[in-house]
Amino acid sequence: MKDQAMIKVQFVWDEGADQGLGLPSYETAGAAGADLRANFPKDMRDGVVLNPGERSLVPTGLRLAVPDGYEVQIRPRSGLALKHGITLPNSPGTIDSDYRGPLGVIVMNAGSEPFHVTHGARIAQMVVAPVMQADFELCTTLDGTDRGTGGFGSTGIS
Repeated sequence: MKDQAMIKVQFVWDEGADQGLGLPSYETAGAAGADLRANFPKDMRDGVVLNPGERSLVPTGLRLAVPDGYEVQIRPRSGLALKHGITLPNSPGTIDSDYRGPLGVIVMNAGSEPFHVTHGARIAQMVVAPVMQADFELCTTLDGTDRGTGGFGSTGIS
């Protein structure tokens, strides 16, 4: 990306990870998300088959350090979602700046056919985003708005 400040996200490999798969990468110059790959341990290099409705924690072989004031969001890949019904049930998943454990991706098959998650497959994308924390305050009333307490569908847009 042109003329944008870059932050550093540091990675280390888990023991036994296939380092030949490389770190997450942006596949195009304008990509917001860097692709994450399935990186199964040596005894699971055949990957995993997800039947319709099943989910699995897929390892990436990585641990990361996100700078204070940022998070990493884990999101589905649109091509996998459209073609195979592969999604992430907790999307977007959040990796906090103080987490240092293994980076795994919860992958779910919402499609109608079994799906084979292969070693090295691009399974998700990660987006680095700024975080702002709030100061929570209990009040006795809230300020009014035109919408008020209108819920789902109350804006008239369908």
